[in-house]
This record gives sequence, structure tokens and C-alpha cells, in this order.
Amino acid sequence: MAETLFFNALREAIDEEMARDDTVAVLGEDVGHYGGSYKVTKGLYEKYGELRVLDTPIAENSFTGMAVGAAMTGLRPIIEGMNMGFLLLAFNQIANNAGMLRYTSGGNFKIPLVIRGPGGVGRQLGAEHSQRLEAYFQGVPGLKIVACSTAYNAKGLLKSAIRNDNPVLFFEHVLLYNLKEDLPEEEYLLPLDKAEVVRSGKDVTILTYSRMRHHAMQAVRTLEKEGFDPEVIDLISLKPLDFETIGASVSKTHRVIIVEECMKTGGIGAELTASINDRLFDELDAPVLRLASQDIPTPYNGVLENLTIVQPAQIVEAVQKMMTLRV
Repeated sequence: MAETLFFNALREAIDEEMARDDTVAVLGEDVGHYGGSYKVTKGLYEKYGELRVLDTPIAENSFTGMAVGAAMTGLRPIIEGMNMGFLLLAFNQIANNAGMLRYTSGGNFKIPLVIRGPGGVGRQLGAEHSQRLEAYFQGVPGLKIVACSTAYNAKGLLKSAIRNDNPVLFFEHVLLYNLKEDLPEEEYLLPLDKAEVVRSGKDVTILTYSRMRHHAMQAVRTLEKEGFDPEVIDLISLKPLDFETIGASVSKTHRVIIVEECMKTGGIGAELTASINDRLFDELDAPVLRLASQDIPTPYNGVLENLTIVQPAQIVEAVQKMMTLRV
């Protein structure tokens, strides 16, 4: 086991896959000479050269379209978004091209494309740099959406995403890059469509993902002292949702709290709530409770910024409230 920073775990995944398969290439703004805005591609340019680690102009729609074409013709491109919010400029290429071409070509083309980079609410990055794009893309057919949350799952999931023959949106949270974790020295891969039971419990199911996994576990430490026994599930796969794991948990606890950094309106939690009510309504002893970000542009002011997103104390309060609710 070797202690590894989150961003280095991502770099190791890319490096290992580039060494294993010479069709894997990286492109994006400042991924080459500079090594990426968060140093995820540091050293790869020197190792693999400019044809496999390509610095692009500031033109997200152009280089995303180029990557889709490269994927169609035999390469396995990895796009790094300097900030995931910038990829809204490439919405057409991601949705109409990457997501649909395998289907609209009658299966003649595969689109082995990974689109990854930092997103989420950071620390005073301002509204345009605090986007959570999972809400924008969850309705697009043909896309897989994955949100990593630890150094361990970041590496294993990214390696699997690179090997997948479908387009994968791979979300990393900007505030998790400096997390440390002991990683196995031997190679490992993780499934892209499976949730992780972070903590088993019997009282209430907390469904969460990305940075909110850590807020939920912080809340759990308080809840344990108060005698509560929550189950925490890291969704990881946001599209498709792992309803085998979700269903098994809800059938045990009969109560659900969804904790997300995405906006409440039209977010992942909205889809989860609808799906749970459709599939598992008879298992519920209380209505599904959602904790999500405020439906406003993220303020630059640090105090106001914290007020827009879910904090551990709110999760504690929600569990306390949930345990008194009945349908």
C-alpha cells in the first residue's frame, strides 16, 4: 500500500492506461507543458509526447468535437475540462454527438471517450466556476455519468472509464484533490455502475455522492453519539443508478435522505426521489427527504457560499426529523 493524493491517483490511472494502450490520448487546455490546472497530467507530456498529450486552444466545442471524431476512428481520448463548467460550451458535441452517435450509426461506431475534470462548489471560485453539470447531462441518452469521491475509487473508476466503449462523464470535485489514501500497489479496476455502501446501518438510508459523502460521514459521527444508526451509500454511478444496492438498503431501513451538492430543482436527487417512489414506495415509512444546494448562482462571498450548500449539521437535523416522520 502506498499513500497517494487524490489528484495523483487520477494521474496514475491515466499513466497506466496510456502505457497499456497506445490509442489512449489526453487533450485539453494546458494539459501538456503545464501539466493540467490541478496537475493531474503532470509529467505525461514529457513521457508520451505532444501527439498523445495535446494542448488545445481555448475552444471547448472544437476540441470536444475533435475528440468525438477521434473516438469514432479508433482512439480513446480523455478530455480534461480545466473547469467542468466550461464544457457547457461543448454541450452540443457531448449530447448530440458523443451521446447519440453509437445509436444513430446503427452500432457502426463506438465512442470510447472520457470527459473529466474539476467541478462542484470550491472556495470562492464564483458562480461560473462552481457548476454541477450532472443535472445538465442526466437526461441525455447514451452517456454514463460517474462521480468519484476518494483517491481509491478515483483511480479504479477512471481506469474502467478509459476502457469503456461508451462516453463517460467523469466528475471530480475541486475540493477533494488533496485527499490522501493508501492505494494498492497492484492494478485494480472498479465497476462504473455500482454504488458503494460506505457504512451499514438500520435506521435510515443516506444517499449521496462526491464531496457530500464526506459531509455525510462527518454527520454520522455526531449521529452515532446520539444513538442513531444510519446507512450511508455513495451512489458513484449517477447514470445509470444502481437500484439493486439502493433497493436493498431502502428495504432494510424504510427511510431515505438524499444529500447532494447539486441544485434541488431538476437535480440527481429529484430523479432519485421519483425513481424511489415509483419502485419502492411500499417500502417507505416516511417521505423521501432531499437536502440540496440553493437554487441560486453560487456567491463569491465565502460565508454566503457555505450557506448555499448542505452542511453536516443539516444532515444531523434531517436524520433527527426523519426518525419522527410517518407516511
